[in-house]
Amino acid sequence: MAARFIGSVSTFGLDTVMQRARRCLLSLQNSDGHWRGELQGDTILESEYILLMAFLGREGEERVRKAANYLVTQQRPDGGGWSNHPGGPVDINVSVKAYFALKLAGHRADFPYMRQARAAILAMGGAVQCNSYTKFYLAFLGQFPYENCAAVPPEMLFLPKWAYFNIYAMSAWTRTIIVPLSLFYAHKPVRNIPEEQGVAELFLDDPLKLRWPHPPTNRLFTWTNFFLAADQVIKWLEVWGPQSVRKRAIAKAEAWMIDHFSDSDGVGAIFPPIIYTIISLHCLGYANDSEQMQYALQQLDDLMLEEEDTLRVQPCFSPVWDTALSLNALALAGTGGHDQAIAKAAYWLLQREVRRPGDWSLMTPDAEPGGWFFEYRNGFYPDIDDTAMVLMGLARSGQAWEHAQAHSSPHAPREELHHAERDGYHGERIPAVQRGLDWLMRMQNKDGGWAAFDRDINHEILTKVPFADHNAMLDPSCPDITARVLEALGQFGIRVGHPQVDRGIAFIASTQDKRGCWIGRWGVNYLYGTWQVLVGLEAAGYDMTQPMVQRAVAWLKDVQQENGGWGESCQSYDDPSLAGQGTVTASQTAWALAGLIAAGEAHSDCVPRGIAYLVETQGSDGNWQEDQFTGTGFPKVFYLKYHMYRLYFPLLALARYKRALASKIEPALNGVVHEPIRYARPAVAMAK
Repeated sequence: MAARFIGSVSTFGLDTVMQRARRCLLSLQNSDGHWRGELQGDTILESEYILLMAFLGREGEERVRKAANYLVTQQRPDGGGWSNHPGGPVDINVSVKAYFALKLAGHRADFPYMRQARAAILAMGGAVQCNSYTKFYLAFLGQFPYENCAAVPPEMLFLPKWAYFNIYAMSAWTRTIIVPLSLFYAHKPVRNIPEEQGVAELFLDDPLKLRWPHPPTNRLFTWTNFFLAADQVIKWLEVWGPQSVRKRAIAKAEAWMIDHFSDSDGVGAIFPPIIYTIISLHCLGYANDSEQMQYALQQLDDLMLEEEDTLRVQPCFSPVWDTALSLNALALAGTGGHDQAIAKAAYWLLQREVRRPGDWSLMTPDAEPGGWFFEYRNGFYPDIDDTAMVLMGLARSGQAWEHAQAHSSPHAPREELHHAERDGYHGERIPAVQRGLDWLMRMQNKDGGWAAFDRDINHEILTKVPFADHNAMLDPSCPDITARVLEALGQFGIRVGHPQVDRGIAFIASTQDKRGCWIGRWGVNYLYGTWQVLVGLEAAGYDMTQPMVQRAVAWLKDVQQENGGWGESCQSYDDPSLAGQGTVTASQTAWALAGLIAAGEAHSDCVPRGIAYLVETQGSDGNWQEDQFTGTGFPKVFYLKYHMYRLYFPLLALARYKRALASKIEPALNGVVHEPIRYARPAVAMAK
């Protein structure tokens, strides 16, 4: 039979590309069933590791030398400093930390690359322009006075949960940073280093000169000025107030931190709290060989990737996320539940269901624990994004229902697994899935959207606190996670007409950009948000002919590049006019394609061109090359490169395309075995 052609790609060619990608993905699966790609951040990670080692008096270690070597390789090609993503401008915080780390590792200030970096830093106003977190690193090595750092008092833990300002009104990741940091701040440790290792040359004037943590606003009565005044009051009380209160606060913060060691790979299972935990334990007098210190140091060691002459540090691990996405991609690509790889992946995920209360449950006490986290162990912090992705993977692979799970052991006979897959999703949901769905529904915010870890963490005033300059103080609803929840709910028949779904769609409608796109909180950026919204709306049974969808389709078509692909730089967070512009990447091309296919555009000219781009750029090993960062940690501050994005997202897009071509219903049904969607009349107002 002759192959049918789609644009410049034959169906035979499409199948071949998908088979290669599938084989490549399966080859990366670990023996216990999970996947985990490298998670790469900017050089702040290696720099902060070196700064910590210097604080501990260990800057002469071989690992420090290797981390410094890696820093040199990551300097901008023009030598002017370091960026927080490839191709980005010089970043003052990344550059100051890298320069200081290199000096501590023995790189002299008169080396050419050091002179160039120093000139770039001074041109940006010098080290005094750094954010609060960089200044703390400068302070504990004697380069900057604590008096000029933002106050992070441990007394915050005394504030009740109902107070407008309390640690549970902050985002989960900020909370895990702030509590250990408050112990660090309360003790104000300093290790005096030799003058030649210091960075006095990075200051345009005397760093000991008293100054505000941040410049006050010109207008007298503002929240910024209020919190700056509060900062000064806190510092006065530290000297003149009752020391018994501070001692009790330190004890409370210490207990909170130690309690969060349990069921977790470090506090929050992410790099910044791990660093601050080590410093805090040191301040509290824990011996280097104590159980607590050894635990904290081990979490840091586990994040390191050491090679012959370099060392890099990951911000955390992403096994649940990578496994869930791999499971989704393989299921959509036709790998059925009878396949041992699918069964093992599902089994591995189910073993990581959260069954304990966490920080989230303090504000939602009547919700039963459920859901999934991002890392290997992070029991206090299940997150909505991972939970939605796991539920979709279990549904699409046929592993979400009782009769399938009865035979879903990795050692079950193939014919029994095939029987479970053939029956579709009819039957009772397994308890873990039902708990996950219930938990998702309970975590919806009052505005109709969903956030990452908590409910209604949206007190904008808190962004004016002096230590809130990492752009991650809050965890408000965002379009990408809201749409992903809708996509997950859609796999279980919870669609348009359900009150919570309709509220979610209303939130999405209210957040559409006037150009037709949506911002992406957890991926770069408007391509990520727009893709996920379109896929989520389609899965929810939304009428994809509505103007809201068609505006998004028009925007995606408009930003497609000449080679057929799509790309967007992290700079679009700083400058929204750059939305949809940047180096073409495999992952972002896959996102745009998935969004267009969901909107019924599989046969339009732009989709076959995008498919052709993916086909033509696939490597002989079945993978794609991708150098850009397309993941988002903190917009404008910290970005990520998920090394598996370049593989499972293209496979997912190709699979959606193949299904769309085979389906008599447009848009494609995303791999879900359900009755044809009967579009309900939109229950929400369209975006203006």
